[in-house]
Amino acid sequence: MILKSHIYKSVMAILMVITLFACDNNYKNKQKLSISDMEPLAIGVDINVKYTDSGKVMTNLLSKKLLDYSNYSFPYQEFPEGVEVRFWEDEKMSTVTADYAIRYEETGIIDMRENVKIITSDSLTLSASQLYWDQNNEWVFTDQPYQIKFKDGSYNDGGQFDSSQDFTEFISLKNKGVQLIDKQETDAK
Repeated sequence: MILKSHIYKSVMAILMVITLFACDNNYKNKQKLSISDMEPLAIGVDINVKYTDSGKVMTNLLSKKLLDYSNYSFPYQEFPEGVEVRFWEDEKMSTVTADYAIRYEETGIIDMRENVKIITSDSLTLSASQLYWDQNNEWVFTDQPYQIKFKDGSYNDGGQFDSSQDFTEFISLKNKGVQLIDKQETDAK
C-alpha cells in the first residue's frame, strides 16, 4: 500500500511538471497566434524620434503613424500617413518629406512615395513621385520623373536618376533643363 501510494505521488509529480512545461510552450504559441498574419507587431502615433551623436541632434523623424512589422520574416516599418525627416550637418538643416514611406530593416532601403520632396541646406529642392534611399550605401535613386531646382534658378527635369545622398555624384537619364553658368568663372579658367 505504501509503495502504491509512493508510485502514485511520483506519477502525479511527473504529470505536473509535464503540464507546467506544456502550458509554458502553449502560452508562447498562443502569444504568436494572437498576432494576426496581416497585423503589425506595434502601432505608433505622433512619432518624434531624435537620433543624437555626442549630445547633438543629427536626425529627427516625425510621423503621424508608424506600423511596425518587425515580426515578419522580412521585417519593415511603414509610415502610411507620411513622414518628415530633418538632418543636421554643421548646424545646417536639410529635410525630406513624403506622403508615404516604408523602411526595410534588413536592406536599409527606404521607399518614399507621393509628393516626395528634399530640400537641402544649400536650397537645392528635389521633387519626385517616388524616391528610394539606400541608407547602407548612402545612395538615392528613382525610376520615376523628378525635378531638381537649384538656388540660382537652374533646374533639371528627368525620367530617372542615381545619386550619392549628398548629390556630389549624379547620373540622370532622359532629362532636360536649364543650367546657368557664371561667365566670370568660365573666363577665369
